[in-house]
Amino acid sequence: MNKEQATAIPPAAVAPRPFLSPYLAGFGLGLALLLAYAILGAGLGASGGLARVAAWIEHAVLPRHVEACAYFGPWFEPGSPHVLRYYLVAMGIGIVLGAFFSARAAGRIRSQVERGPTASIRLRLLLTLLGGVVAGYASRLARGCTSGQALSGMALLLSGSAVFLVCVFAGGFAAAWFVRRQWS
Repeated sequence: MNKEQATAIPPAAVAPRPFLSPYLAGFGLGLALLLAYAILGAGLGASGGLARVAAWIEHAVLPRHVEACAYFGPWFEPGSPHVLRYYLVAMGIGIVLGAFFSARAAGRIRSQVERGPTASIRLRLLLTLLGGVVAGYASRLARGCTSGQALSGMALLLSGSAVFLVCVFAGGFAAAWFVRRQWS
């Protein structure tokens, strides 16, 4: 960064508080995972909570369709707990709120779209949406997202989670080839 760029940035954006040590953060995540298994008898994940929120929204619009669905239908059967009364829904809300307050306390909140120098904002948002849809569909197909499969599954040494993790890295490297020019 040259002197002209440094003077154009407000002082609050120049010196945000330092990031937490990745070793300490990893230890904290491992402790949270251990507590989840000890208290809830289940691991951590994100896609399960998002799937329930999406099913709840879709049920508000197309109730018969959702109730007839083999995947979502059991969540809406009479006598079942409310679809949003699920620990991963509460965890997802906690993650969003915790991330917001943590970023605010560290002085890292700003409105921007991260992108490479050759990508337009519209292209970046389109690729983000496309990637999110593919990742969301794949996480339900795999019966777990990267945190559920790789983090929680590998903590239990599940062979399916090990294969999933290898495929995530292979897929990431393969996909990076197609979008590499956007970041150079």
